[in-house]
Amino acid sequence: MPSMSDILAVILGGGRGQRLYPLTKLRSKPAVPIAGKYRLIDIPLSNCINSGLFRIDVLTQFNSHSLHRHIAQTYNFDAFHLGFVEILAAEQTPESADWYQGTADAVRKQLFQIRSARAKYVLILAGDHLYRMDYAPMAEFHWNHGADITVAVQPVARQDAPRFGILKRGPDGRITDFVEKPRDPAIQQKFVSRDDENLPFLGSMGIYLFDTEVLIELLTDNPNFDDFGSDIIPHAIKNYSVCGYDFDGYWADIGTIRSFYETNLDLTTANPPFNFYDSEHPIYTHARFLPGSAVEDSLLKDVLLAEGCRIQKAEITHSVVGVRSVIAAGTVIRDSILMGADYYAAEMPDLPPIGIGANCHIEAAIIDKNARIGANVVIRPFPRGVEFTNENWVVQDGIVVVPKNAMIPCGTHIEPSA
Repeated sequence: MPSMSDILAVILGGGRGQRLYPLTKLRSKPAVPIAGKYRLIDIPLSNCINSGLFRIDVLTQFNSHSLHRHIAQTYNFDAFHLGFVEILAAEQTPESADWYQGTADAVRKQLFQIRSARAKYVLILAGDHLYRMDYAPMAEFHWNHGADITVAVQPVARQDAPRFGILKRGPDGRITDFVEKPRDPAIQQKFVSRDDENLPFLGSMGIYLFDTEVLIELLTDNPNFDDFGSDIIPHAIKNYSVCGYDFDGYWADIGTIRSFYETNLDLTTANPPFNFYDSEHPIYTHARFLPGSAVEDSLLKDVLLAEGCRIQKAEITHSVVGVRSVIAAGTVIRDSILMGADYYAAEMPDLPPIGIGANCHIEAAIIDKNARIGANVVIRPFPRGVEFTNENWVVQDGIVVVPKNAMIPCGTHIEPSA
């Protein structure tokens, strides 16, 4: 029987993340902070470590400096451990002058390094999902079914079908048909696989386990296939044994500002859908060695509060307050995500301090790291679907987003016109 040591994990971390802009203005999507103190890349890396997978490649390309730094500072195995977390950045070579053209093309351009690992199996993972998964049962499913490729699948709601690869599966577990992100209702209807009216489809989670030789063959024989969901999987089901593995745990695709916002705020509830408190399967991240948060005469309700914060006489409800957040007196924050700061900064005479100034009212906003929000600033939500860009802030799907390092002057009002 094969073992988990026979598997090389490859995490895709190179996309532009345009739907998460401006959070991806200065960083790649997997480097975006989540839950006050983590980054998205911590999720698949922690899942790998907790599953006994210690050989991990991370493929990067766009705005990758902060991602590289985070991985280098966080994921270091000791000298007596055979594992590694290796960054494979996009590069121009004599064989190819192009950057990654898609998920499959990214892996294709790193086949030399993948071959050198001499792993019998390759597990392909995305770097922008929130879930906790032990990959060992999926690997055992793959081996027991004699599959060439195994795709992790989950039930999908009708309204979400245009966002996922939707599939049909036979009684033997083999995938018989696959369509990527179908928008046509007639096509969707052909892929109804479940009796549940709310969740009638089976969708790909973007997690693929390949026999290494099959992966190499598919990528080398089909040089124009750039994406796993659009190209490789639909082609492979005609010629290989491609099976669907059921995953019944929590899983969220954090690909848009709206999904990012709602997923974070879900973590502030008494029983969040994703548990960061699991001591047996922890989520790892960079150790900052910060002091405990100081809260002075404030009202906090349903707040996810990270370490190193200073909060003075504020009212905060249903919000995430990230590391090193500084919130001045008289401020009200509701339904918002504060990512905090990378450092504590001395006050400057011509600029508001990093953090939230006094007597502000902030609702339904995302405040990125190191932002300076002056005193008496008002931010309120816009109707869903509203999108426009201002010099120092943007509105995405009705949510006001203040980018990293931005400055909002004192007295600014960001709200729908009366």
